[in-house]
Formats: sequence, C-alpha cells, structure tokens
Amino acid sequence: MWNQIQPVCCAKALLVIGVICVLSFGIGNAVHIPAYGSSEGATRPPDQLATLPGQLKFAHVIFRHGDRTPVDPYPTDPWNNIKFWPTGWGQLTNRGKEQHYELGKWLRNRYQSLLSSRYTNEDIFVQSTDVDRALMSAQSALSGLYEPQGNDIWNPRIDWQPIPVHTIPEKDDSILAMKASCPAYDYELATLEASSEFHALNERYRELFFYLSQNSGRLVKSFIEAQYLNNTLFIEKLYNMTLPVWTEKVYGRADLTYVSNFAFSIGTYTRSLARLKAGPLLKDIFERFDKKFNSQLTPDRSVWIYSAHDTTIANILNSLKLFELHSPPYAACIMLEMRVDDSNTPLVSVFYKNTTAEPLPLDIPGCGLSCPLKTLVNLYQDVLPKNWESECKRSTMMMTYEEANLGAATAILIFIITVLLCASYGLMIYYRRRNYRLYTSYSPMA
Repeated sequence: MWNQIQPVCCAKALLVIGVICVLSFGIGNAVHIPAYGSSEGATRPPDQLATLPGQLKFAHVIFRHGDRTPVDPYPTDPWNNIKFWPTGWGQLTNRGKEQHYELGKWLRNRYQSLLSSRYTNEDIFVQSTDVDRALMSAQSALSGLYEPQGNDIWNPRIDWQPIPVHTIPEKDDSILAMKASCPAYDYELATLEASSEFHALNERYRELFFYLSQNSGRLVKSFIEAQYLNNTLFIEKLYNMTLPVWTEKVYGRADLTYVSNFAFSIGTYTRSLARLKAGPLLKDIFERFDKKFNSQLTPDRSVWIYSAHDTTIANILNSLKLFELHSPPYAACIMLEMRVDDSNTPLVSVFYKNTTAEPLPLDIPGCGLSCPLKTLVNLYQDVLPKNWESECKRSTMMMTYEEANLGAATAILIFIITVLLCASYGLMIYYRRRNYRLYTSYSPMA
C-alpha cells in the first residue's frame, strides 16, 4: 500500500503541469483561506474584532490542555518506561504549562474590556474536566490571566495567586467531560460503527490497521485506536526520541494522518450523536448567553472558561458544522463571543485559535461571522437536547432483537414470581384462619 510509484513524465506532460500549477497558484492566491494550523492566520489584521458590529458583552472560551506525556504507550514502544517521562503518564509538562501561561496573557489582552485587572469571582468562572492535565492547564492559564498586584500579592517571592477551578467527576459530567452514562448515545455509536459505510472505511484501511497491530504489539482495529498510537508517536517525535524503523512506513504518511484526523469526527458524526455528546455543552453556552443578555445571570459574569481536551474541541466544532478534519493541537482554543449592537440585538461570533497568533473567525453556516443569538439557537435546534437525561434512555424500539427478548423474558419471570408470592401469601392466610376456627370450636370442651 505504501510502495512509491515512479511517475513517467514527458516534455509535453511537464509543460501542461507547469501551466496548471501557474493557473492554480494565481487562483489560489485569489480565493485562499488559511487552513487550521496554518501560520498564515497570523497575518490576519489584529483589529479583526473592531470590524464586528456591537459591543463585546460575554465570552465563552473552550481550550485543550497543553503539552503532555503519552497516556498509554504501546507494548513494543522502546520509550515505554516511566524513567523517560518523570512527570508520569498523561501529565502536563513544563512546556504545556508555558503554553497555557502564554494563552492566559493573550486572553487578558483580548478580554481586558470584560475583566477587571484583579481577580474577582463576579467576573469569571472556570470549569475543567476532572483530569490532572486539564486542571493544571486551567491553573497555568489563570496565572497568566491574573498576575497578582496590590493587595493580591500574598507572597512577594511568588508571582502567582490561587484562583478556583471547578470540576466534577468524569462519570457524572455530561457537559464538559461528556462521559456521563448515555445508553442512547452508545447505541447510536454502535449502529454507526456497524454500518456499511464504516465497514467500507475499515476495509479500506485494513492493511494499515494490520501493520500497526503487528508492529506495535497492540490490536488496532479502529480509527480511534490508530489515533491513540499516532499520538504517542507524535509526542515521542516532538521530544526528539528516535522512533522504531517500522514507523517510517506509516508515521507522517497520508493514510495514518487521515485516519487519525478522521477519528476526531466520529464522536459527533451524525446529528443524533452530536445532540447527545456535545448538545449539553452547547445548550449550556446558549442559555448563558440568553441570561446575560436579559440581565438574569447571577453573578453577572462576563467570561466563562472551559478547560478540556482535543476531543472536546473537535466535538464542538463538528456539532456547529465548522470542523475541518485535523487533530486539535495543544492549547487549541474556541471562543464563542456575544456582542450587542445599536439596535440591542445580541450577536454571536465563533473564533478558533490553534497554532496561529490570532484566531480565525469562523463563518457560521447560514448566518455568517456575526449571527443573531435567536437565529443561532434556531440553526442548531437539532443538536440542543430538551431533556438530555430523558433522551439518553433507550426505548424498546432502539433495542436489538436479543436485548428486547431478554427484557421480555425478564418481565415474564418477574410476573411469575409475583403471582407465586401472592398465591403463597393467600394460602398462608387461608390456613391461619382455618386453624383459628378449629381452635375456637374445641376450646369450650377444655
């Protein structure tokens, strides 16, 4: 699959190709939009915000944690030893702390009109998934966002102040970690993965999966499993660790890169999946925009920060129909901002900052760069659950034949046991009364 095919060229072919390249270059310059991760985004004018109508009133910020160590190295990994990763598996590194410290300073500059120079819980709320690297990234970002000054300096030797970061256990978190139990989601995902479309995709990359399994010592049979392996190779390469020879055929090549990028779209591949996975977070954001606009937000905060993961970034962008296949980099950041114009209309804009100096404004489908809040909510009604807990419950219609039969059999068994218990109770009462009558009839003879 990965053999190089040598092209056969001739003078005429080269001439035609040359003409096409020149034309393509000219057209590309005319219509080019910087892709995710492109350094061209840095050339976008820094006064982009000034071109948007209205005054900035509220901002939701969702970012991925910073640089980390591998979460789960593969069995044959030559670097599969904790001595090479002294901070531990899946932990934030010093590089990751620095990335978020710098992001915090950048956020301070962007939202200086919304935030006081000194920390107050009336201005900002920070929520993180209950994962070390995400919690530490939030704290690192806050150290750049709120450098202590005046009475906030509690120790002159430490240029830092404690700021609360809120979290809940992952198993209970339906909003940010998106890991609370949802049987309906599990069923929808299993149905997707069993579809003919996904069978065809898996067949297309069957040889790649086999090659990865054979050489890594771990069974790789899905896009997500391939992505995990690719991520480990990425981190080791980033830290100048020599990769095994077998990786030369796959790492950095088109197939593994595409498979790894595509894996980030699977969690919200359909609108039903998006509704159950990312819907609670989007609903949380949209409802808070509405409360802020109607002066119902208590406390009346202006910035809400979510510290999460690459999957969170991908799930939100994909649910908003704004995702271009890629692996969200460390400290990737989505900003959903609300402005209010002269006619008192709340307008929402979405920005994405990954490796660029300035974020890219994203064109909301059917609404543009600045979308009225009411229109925005209507556009995404299909992914906003009315009652997530209720929608997550699986109905009998969603069950497989075997599951439905098991449920019916269980119900019949419970019914039979109930009947037997009732019959036993009736017989017990009958014999007690009979014995009582016998006793009272003979008692006068004593």
